[in-house]
Amino acid sequence: MKKFIETLKNIWKIDDLRERIIYTFFILLIYRLGIHIALPGVDPSLLANLKSQTKEGVLGLLDMFSGGAFSNASIFALGIMPYISASIVIQLLGIAVPYFQRLQREGESGRRKMNQITRYLTVIILIFQAPAYLANLRVQLPPEAFVMNPFYFRLSSIIIMTAGTMFIMWLGERITDKGIGNGISLIIMIGIIARLPFALFGEFISRLEEGGGLVAFLVEIVLMFMLFVASILLVQGTRRIPVQYAKRIVGNKQYGGVRQYIPLKVNAAGVMPIIFAQALMFIPVTIASFASTDSLTGFAAAFANYTGFWYNFVFAFLIILFTYFYTAIIINPNQMAEDIKKNAGFIPGIKPGKKTAEFIDTIMSRITLPGSIFLAIISITPAFAVLAGVNRQFAQFFGGTSLLILVGVILDTLQQVESHLLMRHYDGLMKSGRIKGKSGM
Repeated sequence: MKKFIETLKNIWKIDDLRERIIYTFFILLIYRLGIHIALPGVDPSLLANLKSQTKEGVLGLLDMFSGGAFSNASIFALGIMPYISASIVIQLLGIAVPYFQRLQREGESGRRKMNQITRYLTVIILIFQAPAYLANLRVQLPPEAFVMNPFYFRLSSIIIMTAGTMFIMWLGERITDKGIGNGISLIIMIGIIARLPFALFGEFISRLEEGGGLVAFLVEIVLMFMLFVASILLVQGTRRIPVQYAKRIVGNKQYGGVRQYIPLKVNAAGVMPIIFAQALMFIPVTIASFASTDSLTGFAAAFANYTGFWYNFVFAFLIILFTYFYTAIIINPNQMAEDIKKNAGFIPGIKPGKKTAEFIDTIMSRITLPGSIFLAIISITPAFAVLAGVNRQFAQFFGGTSLLILVGVILDTLQQVESHLLMRHYDGLMKSGRIKGKSGM
């Protein structure tokens, strides 16, 4: 406890870090206030049917990712997921389209152009998603809930919701630039955390009503803690590759002649595969699930039920796929092999150059496979929790996307804070060693 208090004092002593933390809290406060501002022309007191629709199922997940804005008919109702979807498309184009490949090689200027194209694509996606959301409002809310001319309401709401998502995106960029980093991830995380106390209380009450269910509730908490620890181990797990550096003598000084280790993370992609996969799983929902759930059949019914086999099978497959995809973006074996060769180093038993790159690529493929499978298993755990009788709202935190995003983003944020402390010669947050988030390499 004394160590923790001392660390907080050290954080407060660093002016730059203190200002960044305060700025981040201020931006997040603006976001949380915005989700309670209803669309002009909607009576907030008549949203009972919409809130009931988003209590469970895939729409419940969508509401969680929007921080509750979806069920509040808020100006932020569409959340940040359209931007995530646009980012997925642009990154996929970076693999297949020469123009985007050239932008990726242009460094900072290319990155700015790709960000601009991502924003334009986000607006296009919003123009399609906003009318679908408004159509759902018309179905779920009584006629007296709308207090504006239908045409003007539709037009103004599309503009406002599009501007709302772009504003959330801007808030995330402000946190990344002037706050403690990971802006978009923090915005998603804060929306998830906001629902955790209500979900926990709801599960506690439902277990008490069963009579003798308190023991079952405590067992669930223990299992949830175990999954939390397992998620931390998954995020921080590494495989070290030894690199031997040759001895060089320049003037009177000796360089090299030592063995170092390259830490390759089991889950180098962090939580991004889950966010990307979940964004894609929301696309059928925005198209099909706005109809009555009882009338959905075939493809639409399969993807409107997040406890169903096909939904979880496709979700797990997408997570594994995106884990490899995002790892390939983050880890460049050819560049690593070239850097090792330039510094007069080599991996014992492996020839420098192409062979080293192939060796690193093979190791990454081997350690990414079990990591991606474990990531997928934890992500679909809520479906098994619901089948075991856990409350649907609480089951979303019982492993799954919510828990992994919380773990990944919290560790990344702590890593940012720790880097500021260590840079100014203060003790880090962990006594045993540095915190490793998804960007720990």
